[in-house]
Amino acid sequence: MSRTDLTEQQWRQLEPHLPPNPRHGHAYVGHRHVINGILWRLRTGAPWRDIPPRYGPWQTCYDRFVRWSRNGTWHRLLKIMQAAADASGRIDWDGAALDATHVKAQRSAAGARKTLPSSQKKGDVTDEWLGHSRGGLTSKIHLCVDGHGLPLSFVVTAGQCSDAANIGTVLDAISVPRSGRGRPRKRPTCLRVDRAYGARHYRREIQQRGIRCVCPERLDAQKNRLRKGRRGGSPPRFDAEAYKGRNVVERAINRLKDFRAVATRYDKRGHNFFTAVLVATIVLWLL
Repeated sequence: MSRTDLTEQQWRQLEPHLPPNPRHGHAYVGHRHVINGILWRLRTGAPWRDIPPRYGPWQTCYDRFVRWSRNGTWHRLLKIMQAAADASGRIDWDGAALDATHVKAQRSAAGARKTLPSSQKKGDVTDEWLGHSRGGLTSKIHLCVDGHGLPLSFVVTAGQCSDAANIGTVLDAISVPRSGRGRPRKRPTCLRVDRAYGARHYRREIQQRGIRCVCPERLDAQKNRLRKGRRGGSPPRFDAEAYKGRNVVERAINRLKDFRAVATRYDKRGHNFFTAVLVATIVLWLL
């Protein structure tokens, strides 16, 4: 067994939720071999054509990677893992943290069409989540995790997009199903963020969702407040002890970037890169 393959414990968690064979046509090639082939490619960042023969034809791995992205299988698996963790009390809703990270895009990621055909739905990605920032051609992953560093939601944008401007989108993407009846859980009780999210309107955006914001005051905001004197008001509340645990999101980003296809973008299509991040988050829930 390769070190990139699913362990026996991970496979036992995942196997009951995988799609059954179709009623008509050929049966699926063994799910475990194909998923291990997909994980080998994500871990190494190699081209799909270089997947070792022990995982079967590379076309089968790529086809299932894309097919399960289109029909929502990967998304469904993530929700199942999250629901099971929430039912067992593994999710720490009191210590959530949020941050963003740049992903360098290689030459092979460039060249996709910049506009979509009129036949495609409005609102789809038109720039393939590629943009020019200080690091050159980059994408950006905005990630929210619980107090144990388990991913609750993520959003992919172009690299030049603001971290803080996407905080509402990331929080709205949280949706952990209940094990029984009831609406999905969408809000942590507390959110720890760094100074990049410290502007007043971003704090308000967090608090309007009923979430306690733990964020140090920006230096420019502090100077501006002191300059105004009494008119500047009092400083925002800051729990220094709670803020010490914000590094859980940094550790989660490091674990995501252990997948080289996530740490460095090689996918030309934005949806394929998004799916690579999605599959990586599923593996983190399996650990």
